[in-house]
Order: sequence, then C-alpha cells, then structure tokens
Amino acid sequence: MAVLEKIRVKFGIVISVVIALALLSFIIDPNTLATVANTFSSKYRVGKIDGNSVSYQDFDNQLNYQNMIFESMYGRSANSDQELDFVRDNAWKTFIDRYLFLVNARKAGINVGDAEMVQLTSGDMVSPIIAQSFIDETGSFSKERLSSFLQSMDYDPSGQAKMIWEYLKNTVNTEQIYNKYYSLFRQSYIVNPLMMTDDIAENNNSVNVEFVMLPYGYAPDSTIVVSDAEIKDYYKKHKELYKQLDSRDLEYIIFEVKPSAEDIAATNEQVVKVYDEFASIEPSKMKSFLMKNSDRQYTDEWFKRGELNLVSSDIDKFVFDGKEEVSGVLTKDNTFYVARVMDSAMVPDSVFVKHILLQGEQENLADSLLNVLNRGRESFSNVAAQYSADQNMQVAERGDLGWMTKNNTIPGMESVFTAPLNKVFVLDTQYGKHLVKVTDRTEPLRKKKVAILEREAVASGNTINEYYVKANEAATLADGKYDQFRKVVEENGYNLLTLNHFTEGTETVGVINDRTKEVSKWAYEEAKVGKVSNVINVNNDYYVIAALTKIHKKGYIPVEEVAPRIKDILYAEKMGEKKAAEVAEKIAGLGSMEAIAEALNTTVSTKDGVSFSSYANQGLDPKFIGAVSVAEEGKISAPLAGSIGVYVYRVLSHETGSSYNEDDARNKAAQMSYYSLQSLIPTMMVDADVEDNRARFY
Repeated sequence: MAVLEKIRVKFGIVISVVIALALLSFIIDPNTLATVANTFSSKYRVGKIDGNSVSYQDFDNQLNYQNMIFESMYGRSANSDQELDFVRDNAWKTFIDRYLFLVNARKAGINVGDAEMVQLTSGDMVSPIIAQSFIDETGSFSKERLSSFLQSMDYDPSGQAKMIWEYLKNTVNTEQIYNKYYSLFRQSYIVNPLMMTDDIAENNNSVNVEFVMLPYGYAPDSTIVVSDAEIKDYYKKHKELYKQLDSRDLEYIIFEVKPSAEDIAATNEQVVKVYDEFASIEPSKMKSFLMKNSDRQYTDEWFKRGELNLVSSDIDKFVFDGKEEVSGVLTKDNTFYVARVMDSAMVPDSVFVKHILLQGEQENLADSLLNVLNRGRESFSNVAAQYSADQNMQVAERGDLGWMTKNNTIPGMESVFTAPLNKVFVLDTQYGKHLVKVTDRTEPLRKKKVAILEREAVASGNTINEYYVKANEAATLADGKYDQFRKVVEENGYNLLTLNHFTEGTETVGVINDRTKEVSKWAYEEAKVGKVSNVINVNNDYYVIAALTKIHKKGYIPVEEVAPRIKDILYAEKMGEKKAAEVAEKIAGLGSMEAIAEALNTTVSTKDGVSFSSYANQGLDPKFIGAVSVAEEGKISAPLAGSIGVYVYRVLSHETGSSYNEDDARNKAAQMSYYSLQSLIPTMMVDADVEDNRARFY
C-alpha cells in the first residue's frame, strides 16, 4: 500500500495527462491533433525569423494568396519555373517584412499616415506602384483608368478588384516605409568638408620611390615551426572569420541524356518531309504552318544584317548574301533549319508616330477624321477636339506616341515602319482603331522578313530509357555504399565530380544549372555521410548518382578543418619576420640603396606615381604601397616584410596632383552609401538569425 501511495504522489500528474490525452482523442479529430503537432514541429517549419516561426501552413496560405494576386493581375496562373519562383519569393518577403523589416522600421519611428496614403494611392504624389498598374496605351499613368477601377470596384461580385486594391495599398505602404528607412540611412551618411578635404588629399598624393626586394622563394624552411597551440590561439582571436552555413560535400557522376544518331536522323527526316510545303506555302498560311511543324514560330518583323546571327550565322549569310528565296537544310549542333525570305524592303530602325485612338462607338468617326486629317489643314489635337465636341464624345487618346522601334511597338502597329511619311491611315489593333501618321524616321536600311523552319533533335523515349538503364546499373552496383561507388567509377572510367559546401536548395550542380532540387532534397533529408543515392532524375535531361562525403553544420568551422589555412598564415608571418631580420643583419651600417642592393645581391628599382588611392591598380605589394605612402622623404627604411618578399626603400619625393576632385569624392561617398543600403536587409537577417527552409518544401 505504501508503494502504491508513492506512485500516486509521484506520477499522479503524468497519469492525469495521459488520461486527458486519451479522452481528447475521442473528442478531437485526429487530423486536428496532427495539425497542431505539425505546427510545433521544426520538420514542418518553412522558416524562422527573429524567433518567429513560419509554419508550412502559414506559408502555404500566403503562397495561395500571392497566386491569386498573380492570376488576378495577369489573367492567368503562374506556370513557368520563373513565375513560380517569383510568387514564392513574394510570399517569403511578406514574412521578412512582417517579422523583421517593419518591426525595425517602427522602432526607428517610421510610419505612413492616413493622409499620406491617400496621396500615394490616388492623390497628387501617386506611388510608382499605382502608376505602373494603371497605364494607357502609351505606357503613361492614367488617372482616368485608376478612377474607373475604384468606381467599379464595389460592383465586382467576385471580390477580385477589392483584393487587388488591398494588395496594392499594402505594397505601397511597405514600399514607402522602405523609402523612408533607406532615406534615413542615406541622409545620415555625411561627408563633411574636412573629410572631403582629407579624402581628396589622400587620393591626390603619390610617391616616387626607389627600392630593393628580396623574394621569399618557394622552398619550405624547416626551421620555421607553427605549433598546434599557436594555431588554436589564432583561431580564438579570429573565430568570427570562420563562420559557415549548413552545407554538404558531394561526389557524383552525371549521365547526360543526348539524342542518338537515330534521333538526329529522324529529326532531319521530319524537316526534309515538310521542306517542299514550307518552300511553297502561301505567305498568309505560313504562321499556322510553323505552329504545327516548327520549334520557332513566325514573327512579322523586319531583320537587318547581323540580327539573325543570334539564330545561326549560316541563316544570316543566306538571307542577305544568297540568291535564292529558300535555303537548303542548315544545321547547327543538333538543330536543323530552313530559312525562307518572305519580303524585302528599305525599313528604318525607328519612326516617330502620332495617333488618335478611337474605341467603341468612337470607331464610327474613323473615316470622317481620316478625310479631314489627310487634307492637312488641321492638327491631330484640333481635329480630335473638334469632332469630340461635335459628336458629344471624348476620344480615348490623342497625341504623340513618340519614337517606336521594333522592340518598343504597340502590338498591331508594326506596319508604321514601312508607312509613307506624313500620310494618315487607319490601323486596327486590340485596343481599337488608330488614326496614325508617321512624321519622322531614321535612315532606312535593307531589311527582310524571314520565316524559319526549325527542329531540334531531342532524345527519344528509347534513348532516354537507355541512359536510365546505364545509370541504374551503376547505382545498383554501388548499392548505396561509398566504397563500392568509387569502385564502379574507377572500373567504368566515369568522370567523378566533386561539389563542396553545397547549400540546401541550390539549383546548380556542376554543368546542370537549373532545377536540381531533388539532389538537394536527397543530400539534406535522406542521406548520411558515406551513403550513395539511387538514380536522381533531373528533368529527363540528366541522371545523377551522388555520394555524401561530409556534412558542415551551421556555426563555426571546427579548428581542425581550418588548421592548414591558419598554419599557412602563421608560417608566412614567421617567414617574413625571419627574412626581415636576416636582411637587417646584412645591411647594418650601410648608407645607400646601391650598397644595400650589392649586399643583397640584387639591383635597385624605381617606381614613380605610387598612390594609396583605392582606385589605383599598380601591381605592387599592398603592404609596400601602404608603407611608402606615409614614409619620410629621403630616409632609408628598415626591412619591411611584405606579402611576397622583404623590401628596403627610400622615398625620393611626395607629389601632389589634382586628378581626384570633389566630384570623385562625392561619387565615392555615394557608392559607399549605396553599398550600405544594399547590406541593410542582409545584415538584419544575419542579426535575426533567419532560417530559410523553403527548399525542403518547394
């Protein structure tokens, strides 16, 4: 009974908790309990910012929100890898702002007032974010479009308009706080007149010097010993230099999937099969033909000599030097081309365009306005204003579109490049009807429109399978063991590659420069040191077999790992001290540079214009430059242990120039200020010990 009583006293609380959890399991859904457990588990943590945990659920909710914003603003979902990365980065930045930047900004007393927000979103100092979101056909901010959006927002049953507006307002608010915070730092980076005078003087001072240099040489000196105690002492004093991120060392082999000879021949045959049709098809049907048969689609643009070199130099040469309309089959690497010249004309690089845009019912004015404008008696603005008044309507847009180039053209207006000067004509575009007049242009050049039939040979399913079988055979023989992996590599002559300090989420593995997250996932979540992976498929373009050889944990690099580097540093220091002492002994009592050179069995060198300026790159030992810049004129120095040898020098004269002026000093100060601003958020993230685990999930 006494024993039972002790159990009740000591374990009563534990038993109560167990019973409570058992009862809860009947009341609460098990999935709910799992969700709660996941929230508190670091395994399901996407990140940690200044002590604030970002759970997978939190991040996923923000990611869904950012996806909705993207879809609402662009009319489609984020699909490409770049778009998905953009959305994920925006979601992560939201948490960085919430838990880190905005917190620090508020501590600094920075905020955005209500009246200020009104001005930034719809007033007289509209934020660039708003201005870029509501533009007209010319790319300029349109207050009318902003006003129309705000007026129609309450009538949007989907709620998307309100969601976009709230997103824009939040973005404007955060951006304004960033601007103020950065401005605070910019304005605090002060270069007073005294500092500027010193900077100008330092950068305009140069030295004419004569010197002798006794190189250390490369032979090791067995008399110089660096002890373990000295290495540890140096490590303690410089420990902050030896921080590291969590990383991995890998050894790996790559099987790059390439099209076989049969794949290449099959692609060539496909091109030959449609060659005659490509050569004879009507120009109006070329676009649809290439959509079905070519990797490259038809673009209705004019090319000048040299521009097609980006596709193939052979194509450019054929188009501008050839006599035929259609080329033969041209090859470059594993890609086959056929070029057809569709048109040839003298076309300028750029044209100056005026226009009147008519939309909806306004399009009925097109013919009347065209007749009036072609008489040449009235300007665009006057005609548009007069007819707007007569018809009791406002034309959508009128004025100068400015200089257009083929890379800066409103879709549907490509014909302006071949239009005659000062003649008004009508163009239909997706925006409405334009009355257009080209008033100026650059000198026309011979240009051509070109259709290109292009097919790249890619590995067939059979070829891909052959590479996989080969890679899988190697992985099977390795059987997950490092020793066997090395044996497979040696016996088959595979090229063994190494990747040291591979960080989680890195998307570059050797020649593979994209989408290698599966390698990262294996190295960080599944592997232990000495383990070899199965075949890792990278986009069906590469098969990778990797071995994890070392794990570097976040924190300080162990002294054992950096000991060789520290030993080299200390050895160099001791070598310099020893050589400097030997030189001092040999030149003791000598009063001229010539005598010193003779004693050291070398010659005297001279160097004019040695400057300590940070902009100078003189190919000299930095220690030597620093010493001579402040040395007394005419005095022979004591031996100086430099980076590559021992120096003895005498400054002949100090010169003062004027090449570095106040503008240079201001530019330097501005550059330093810019670097400071660039490091603000990274510095905050280091101080807040930000943990970014997104690569584990996405």
